[in-house]
Amino acid sequence: MAAKKPKMTQQVDEADQVTTCTYWVPRKKRHCKMSANKGSLFCGAHCPATEESQAVDAAAERIPCPLDPKHTVFKRKLAKHLTICNAREVASTLPYIVKNINAGEELENPEDEETNSKLKLHELEDTEFYSVIDKVRALYEKHVGNSIEDLHLQHASLEEPLSHEEYGQESRKHLVQASALLGILEHDQQLTDSTSFIEFGAGKGQLAFFLATALEAQHLSHSQVVLIDRMSLRHKKDNKVTNKELVQRIRADIADLRMSALPELQQTKRNVALSKHLCGAATDLTLRCVLAEGAAATDYILIAVCCHHRCSWRSYVGQSWLQAAGIGPREFAIITKMVSWAVCGTGVSRERRKAMAEAHEELGEPPTQRLTREQREQIGYQCKRILDHGRLEHLRANGFEASLKFYVPRDITLENVVLLAKRINPKCNNKDS
Repeated sequence: MAAKKPKMTQQVDEADQVTTCTYWVPRKKRHCKMSANKGSLFCGAHCPATEESQAVDAAAERIPCPLDPKHTVFKRKLAKHLTICNAREVASTLPYIVKNINAGEELENPEDEETNSKLKLHELEDTEFYSVIDKVRALYEKHVGNSIEDLHLQHASLEEPLSHEEYGQESRKHLVQASALLGILEHDQQLTDSTSFIEFGAGKGQLAFFLATALEAQHLSHSQVVLIDRMSLRHKKDNKVTNKELVQRIRADIADLRMSALPELQQTKRNVALSKHLCGAATDLTLRCVLAEGAAATDYILIAVCCHHRCSWRSYVGQSWLQAAGIGPREFAIITKMVSWAVCGTGVSRERRKAMAEAHEELGEPPTQRLTREQREQIGYQCKRILDHGRLEHLRANGFEASLKFYVPRDITLENVVLLAKRINPKCNNKDS
C-alpha cells in the first residue's frame, strides 16, 4: 500500500496576514490604523504606486486634497470629493454665521501680510533683526517683568482619572491641565447655575466633558456647556456625558460666529468663555467674538494661550498698543517668527550661521552678536508675553480686569500661561436687563 502523500504546507504571504495598514505616520508616531487592501501591506491612502499600476490606470493615483492636504483622494474622484469634503467652505443660512465678522478690519494691502508671513529671519539685515529684539526686550521689562504669578490649582472631578497609573505621560499631562483650568473656575466662583460655558476651539471636547461632569455633580442643571469648533471630529469626548442636555456642540469657524444670534445662549443668564490651548489667531478671534457689539453678555474669560507663531496682524487685537511702541505689521511678523524659540529652541538657522561665517571670512570683520540657545529661548518667551500683554490692554480698554498666570509647571507644558479676564461691572451686561 502506497504511503500517503504528505500534505503540502500552504505558503501564506506576509501581505495576506496583515489586517491593518503598515504605513508609519511620522506626525502621529504610530502606524496607520486603516484596514489594509487585500493582498497589500497598505491601505488605499498609503499604497505606493507602482510602474505597473500607473501604466494600467493613471487615474488610480492619490493626491493631497486641495482643501486640506492632511488627507488624500483618488485623482479621478477629486471633483466629487471637493463637493463633500469636510474642509470645504459652505455658504450658511444660519443667523449666527456671518462671514469674517470677527476677522478684523480688512487690510489696505492684504498682499503685504502674505509677504511678511514669508519672511525668513536669516535673510534680514542685522540692523532690523536686532532692532526688533531690542524693542521686545524694552516692552517686556516695562510691562511684564516678573508680574506673572503661579496659580496652580486642581479640581476634584479629575482626582479619579489622575489616579490611574496606567495612563501614559501625554494623557496625564492633558488631565493635569484640564484639572488646573477647572480649579481656576472654581477658585474664581464661576461654576454657578444658569451659566453658559462656551469652549472655543473645543476639538474632541475633553475639557468640556470634565466641566459637564463637574456641573452635573453640583446639580447645576440650568447651566450648559457649548462647544464651538469648525471641524467635525470623530471620537468626541463630549458624547460620553451622561446628561446629554448639558452639552451643545456648534460647528462654526470662530471668525464667522455671531454670539448674539446663538439661540442656545438665550437659555441662561450669563456666559463664561474658556479654552485650552487656543492656537494663535484663534485667541484674537475669540476675544473679538466675545467683545463684539451686541454679543451676549460674557463676564469671565479663561484662555490657555499657545502657538503664537500662528498669530496674524489682521486679527490681532493689540495692534494699537504695538503701534504706539513702534511695532508695525513687518515687525509683528518678525516677532511671530521668533516666538518658536521659546518652545523648540531652534534659534538662528543654519543658513544665517553660514552667511555670517562667510561674511566673516570674506570681510575679515567679527560677525554680528551671536545669540546663545539660552538667549534665544528668553527672547522667544518675551515675544510671547508681549503679544499676550497686547491682548490684556485690549481687554482692559473694554471694561475687564485682565492678567496672565502660570496655571501648571513648565514640566507639564511649556505653554503654561493662561489669560484671565473678569468684567469690572457685570451687572450692567446682564441678559435680563
